[in-house]
Amino acid sequence: MASESMSAADYIKHHLQSLTSLQDITQGQGLKNIADFSYINIDAIFFAVLLGVIGSFLLWRGAKKATAGVPGRFQAAVEILFEFVDDMCKSIIHNEQSRKVIAPLGLTLFVWIFLMNAMDMLPVDLLPWAWQHLTGEHHALLRVVPTADLNTTLALAIGVLLICIFYNIKIKGFGGWMHEMFTAPFGSALAPANFVLNIVEFLSKTVSHGMRLFGNMYAGELVFLLIALLGGAWAASGSVGIMDPIMFVFHILAGMVWAIFHILVITLQAFIFMALAFVYIGQAHDAH
Repeated sequence: MASESMSAADYIKHHLQSLTSLQDITQGQGLKNIADFSYINIDAIFFAVLLGVIGSFLLWRGAKKATAGVPGRFQAAVEILFEFVDDMCKSIIHNEQSRKVIAPLGLTLFVWIFLMNAMDMLPVDLLPWAWQHLTGEHHALLRVVPTADLNTTLALAIGVLLICIFYNIKIKGFGGWMHEMFTAPFGSALAPANFVLNIVEFLSKTVSHGMRLFGNMYAGELVFLLIALLGGAWAASGSVGIMDPIMFVFHILAGMVWAIFHILVITLQAFIFMALAFVYIGQAHDAH
């Protein structure tokens, strides 16, 4: 949690820094330099893995508790979500064998990304404050929204790219895929240009796929930080001036309105990422 003496810019900068080293934590517990991962965002990895396990457990529980009779609320919600994803997959990917893998993959992506996005609904200082008191750090660094980290979203997009390459080779054969890479869309006479253009297409789709999710979640995180500053300015003033109650009320109202709107954002971004994954994998099944 940021110090009360921080300026607004310092507060935002502080909350946008990731936990990249366990050195301070281990020293705070009386240990010596057990780990120092200077280029790894430990918080993004931790929360991504944790939420992935939670999402997998929820889907597993929904499948395990499924009955032929009247479903309960949780089972009904999982069935509705599964049918929605499955219908979308059928409309884009026409290979029945591929759908047996891709539809569950899409469902997993949607649930996982939704849960990671939903971490943005927590008060911005809640988990950093708890982390600060747990570790004894004066300025605890902890970003709790994995999808607001470009490393996470690009990793997901690269995963989709690798699946696209896999299905290109599986459906067309390596030779057929290479033939397509060098002959589409302008014919064999422009083979080098075709190959470069196709490589650029793969790269641009992957980058835009990851950047779209990151950009929206990063922007949402910034808005929550700005709203938090309204309440922070009132709390740190030490006195009640004419504008302080107004700022506090506006802080509450703005937080509520943005939180309600952000529910749509986090759901829509999870859906868009899943839908684009279906589209890109579906393109791997099509011959040019």
